[in-house]
Amino acid sequence: MVKFYSQSYTYDYPFPAVTLAYFLRYPNPYSTHVLSTDTISRHFDPDTQRLTTVRLHLKRSKLPAAVLKLLPRSILGASAGGDTQSFILEKSVVDIREGWMDTESRNLDFTGVLSVIEKQEFKRPAAPSRLEDWQGIEGATRRRESGGFFNFGSKSSNSNATKESVLTQSSTPEEKTDVVTTVTLHSHIGEKWKRATTTPSSSSEEPPEKQGFFKSWSTASIQRSIEIIGLKRARRSQPNAKEGMKVVLERMREGGLVAVLEGMRKDRERIMGAHGGVRGKGVNDDDE
Repeated sequence: MVKFYSQSYTYDYPFPAVTLAYFLRYPNPYSTHVLSTDTISRHFDPDTQRLTTVRLHLKRSKLPAAVLKLLPRSILGASAGGDTQSFILEKSVVDIREGWMDTESRNLDFTGVLSVIEKQEFKRPAAPSRLEDWQGIEGATRRRESGGFFNFGSKSSNSNATKESVLTQSSTPEEKTDVVTTVTLHSHIGEKWKRATTTPSSSSEEPPEKQGFFKSWSTASIQRSIEIIGLKRARRSQPNAKEGMKVVLERMREGGLVAVLEGMRKDRERIMGAHGGVRGKGVNDDDE
């Protein structure tokens, strides 16, 4: 039993800006549940013009009451209030020459309960790509992670407007980025037990006890219920994910990367305040 969810939409921003915003999207006002982001590896191939990045995100979430009714907290690793934390592994590949980016994110915890894989395809409708617009993406993300502040032609900059990067310009109708998001959910509850009971034992002469019909039905029912709950959660999180990206893109357009980093600093302070019991207004930690 596997559940799928797919959604397509378009950002009214150029492809280089959207892909850079993707790397700078945490934290934002719509993702205060993301506690940390660490880059595991990054490699740029000058021959293929592809940038490959692997990152690890730590996210906090509150499990739905329906899940807590189905499974004990000991299996879910949740607190008495249903709070839990999980690591998300993200891999992205940006093709500079052809103008596309593919990403894949998957949970590393609780995979026995529910495996969630989210894939996104970013593509610039217009071609050919402008390689000069990509200069600094690898260095920009690296300097951001090391705490450096920099600006790509913000409005407050004294640089000549003709040299202003497309990353901070208002997009024209032709400067758009198409995105397709696909989420796959698969619950593995009971599968390990089923394999153990259906695999013949070499040390036993008697055949393994068959799983009863009602027990089999119960396991399948729990799997289906968990997948449906996860599917509803995935659908609910997508608007917040999109709005979070828009916040980063707007900051970039208005004030360049300096504005993005300043916004991230304020959002991080808001997250720290949330841990002290002060939550940001209008933010849902359960989403995305």
